[in-house]
Amino acid sequence: MQKRRLGSNALEVSAIGYGAMGLTGTYGATVDRQEGIRVIRAAVDRGVSLVDTAEAYGPFTNEAQHATAAQIALAWLLARKPWIVPIPGTRNLSRLEENLGAASIELTPDDLRDVNDAASKIPVQGARLPEEVLKLTNR
Repeated sequence: MQKRRLGSNALEVSAIGYGAMGLTGTYGATVDRQEGIRVIRAAVDRGVSLVDTAEAYGPFTNEAQHATAAQIALAWLLARKPWIVPIPGTRNLSRLEENLGAASIELTPDDLRDVNDAASKIPVQGARLPEEVLKLTNR
């Protein structure tokens, strides 16, 4: 797993973290405890060193990169700034593997321009999180 250094103390963390919020029922039914533990342990076994456990806060592919849309999105975030560490969450081991695969995708300047151009045409709508979750963040 690639690493990144954060902050003035250069804390070294995995290039992609793991967001465990989806395990708790925030985005649907609560995951079985043993399954949640299995997914978190799998993330750590694969080199993830940043696990976000905060309580509050499709199957499409990119043919050129042979990557999923989620992987392209994560790779785009990684390419933006060296101090950005995405923290995607999942309840599913295959999605964890998919997310972690984004760290090995290198987007070219043309790829980045294409993603930026496409993203600039998408009107942003709605809140960052559901209202019930936002209330938990005190923001």
